[in-house]
Amino acid sequence: MTEPLYVLGINAFHADAAAVLLRDGEVVCAIAEERINRVKHFAGFPALAIRRCLEVAGIDVTRVDHVAVGRDGTANLMQKLAFAARNLPNIGQLAKQRLENRAKVRDTLALLADACGVERSSVRATFHGVEHHLCHAASAFFASDFDESAILSIDGFGDFASTMIAHGQKDRIEVLDRVFFPHSLGILYSAVCQYIGYGSYGDEGKVMGLAPYGEPRFMEVMRDLVREKERGKFELGLDYFVHHTEGVDYSFDEQGNPTVAPLFSRALVERLGPARKKGEPVEQRHMDLARSLQARLEELYFHVLRDLHHRVGCDAVSIAGGVGLNSVANGKLFAQTPFRRLATHPASTDDGTAYGAALYVHTVTLGQGRPAPLRTAYLGDSYTDDEIGAALAKAGIDGARRVSDDELYALTAKRIAAGLVVGWFQGRMEWGPRALGARSILAHPGHPDMKDILNSRIKHREWFRPFAPSILEERTGDYFTETWPSPHMMQVYDTRPEKRAHLVAVDHVDHTGRLQTVSERDAPRYYQLIRAFERETGIPVVLNTSFNENEPIVHTPAQAIDCYARTRMDVLVIGNWVAEKAPFVS
Repeated sequence: MTEPLYVLGINAFHADAAAVLLRDGEVVCAIAEERINRVKHFAGFPALAIRRCLEVAGIDVTRVDHVAVGRDGTANLMQKLAFAARNLPNIGQLAKQRLENRAKVRDTLALLADACGVERSSVRATFHGVEHHLCHAASAFFASDFDESAILSIDGFGDFASTMIAHGQKDRIEVLDRVFFPHSLGILYSAVCQYIGYGSYGDEGKVMGLAPYGEPRFMEVMRDLVREKERGKFELGLDYFVHHTEGVDYSFDEQGNPTVAPLFSRALVERLGPARKKGEPVEQRHMDLARSLQARLEELYFHVLRDLHHRVGCDAVSIAGGVGLNSVANGKLFAQTPFRRLATHPASTDDGTAYGAALYVHTVTLGQGRPAPLRTAYLGDSYTDDEIGAALAKAGIDGARRVSDDELYALTAKRIAAGLVVGWFQGRMEWGPRALGARSILAHPGHPDMKDILNSRIKHREWFRPFAPSILEERTGDYFTETWPSPHMMQVYDTRPEKRAHLVAVDHVDHTGRLQTVSERDAPRYYQLIRAFERETGIPVVLNTSFNENEPIVHTPAQAIDCYARTRMDVLVIGNWVAEKAPFVS
C-alpha cells in the first residue's frame, strides 16, 4: 500500500502567518497562527499552527514529504536588479529589509525542527519556495471547480510584484503579466487609509465600510495618485508615496504584531491638508475620501479585469490577494466586466499563500494533478462534545445542558427570533478571516436596534461598520439583486427594496449587504439553523458576525466560554451544549 504524500504549506514572517497540511492533495487542516497564540494578524513563524495541523493528521514532522513556503527570493530577479540600478541612492533601506527577510526564510528548517521538538537531521522533507502571487493564484484556481479560468492575484506586494494575471487550464497556470514594485493598488488603498487615520494592519476593511457614507468628491486627487496604463496596467503617482524610497517596512514587534510604516508623502498632506490622527473625530471629508478611494480602486480593478478577460477569453475568473478581499468591488464584477463566474479562496489574504504554496507544489512541482475542488471553508480543528462539556464544567457555567440536533436548531432559532444574541460554536473552525457559521455570533437581521446592541454590548467597534447577512443559498435572489453564490462572504450585493424590512440590522447605508450564501451540502448544521429560523420568522437570513471581542476569532471551547461570560451575550450554543444567562420566556 502506497504511503500518503504529505505537503506542509507555510506563510511565515509576514502578517497572517499560517500553516496548511495536505494529504494526497486534500486538506487535513488549515489554521492561522493568530487563532492559537491570540496575536491578531501574527507575523512571525507559525509554530503552533504547524504543530496543530500535524496533531490533527496524527503524524509528526518527520513524516512530512515536502514543505512549501509562500515566497521565492529568486522570483522577478531582473526587475529587482533594474529597480536597484535606477534607484541606487535610495536602495539601502530596501536592501536591508529584503536581506533580513531572506535570512529568516533560510532558517525555516531550523525553526520547523525546533517547533516540533526534533533534531534538524530528522526532518526529511524537501523545501520549496513558491512565488507569492503563484501561491494566491493556485489557492483560487486549483481549489475551484473550473477546468479553465482567468486568474487575478492582487495585493500590496509579494516577491517584488503587486499584481499577477494568469490563465489556468486544468493543472497548469500560465502567467500572462505582472505589475511590479513600486506600483500597487494595495499600497494605494493602505496609504489613503493611513491618511484617513486607519493605519493598523487590516484596517482597509473599515475604510471600505466607511465609504458609503461619503461622496466621491476627491476623484481628481485619486486619479493623480494612480493612473491607468495600456494592457490593464496602472502606475502610481510616486510623488505622493514613500515606500519606494524608504521601504514598505512590513515589520513586526517582539509579540509578532505587524506594523506598516507611513506610506504617503508630504505631497499628499500639501494637497489635502493635515491627515486625521487616530482617535480624532471622523469628519465628512474623511468619509468623502473613503468613498473616492473606493471608487478609484474599482475603476482600476475593473480596468485590470477587462484586459484579463480580453486576453483569456473565458467567462470564469479566480481571484485572490488582499485587494481581492474588497467585497464591494467583487460584488460589481458581473455588472462591470464580461465575466460570469467567480471563484474566490476563503483565505484571500496572505494566510492563503500557505494553502496555495502547498497546492502548487502538489499539483505542479510534483505533478500529482489537481485534487477535488475545495467545497468548504471549514478546514480548521474541532472539539468533541465531551471536550466541550469538560470546558463548561471547568469554567463553572451552571445550567449548561446537552440537547439533540433537532432541539438545538429549534431552541437556537427561537432565541434569535426573540432578539437574543447567540454565540454559535460548531464543528471545524473556518479557514480565513471571515466567521462563516462555525465561530459566529448570531442575531435577528430584522431587529431595528440589533446593530447598536451588538456594538454596545459585545463588539465595541466603529459605528459605521456593517454586519453581515447569512442567507440560504437558494433564497439569495429573493433578497439580493445578484444570485452568484458568495460562500466566503466575498461579495457585496444590493438588497431588494421589498425585503429591506427583514434586513434592517444588516442592510448597509447604501442598501447593500456583504452576504454569505449557505448551502446544505457545504455547511449542513448552519443551514439547518437558518432553516429553523425561517420557520420561526419567515426570514431565511440571520445576522452573522465573528465570535470575538476585539481579539482574534475564538479557537477553543475555553475561549468561546470566556467571551460569552465576559460580554453581554445572552446564549452560548457550543456543539450540542446550550448555556443561557437568564431563563427564556417565549
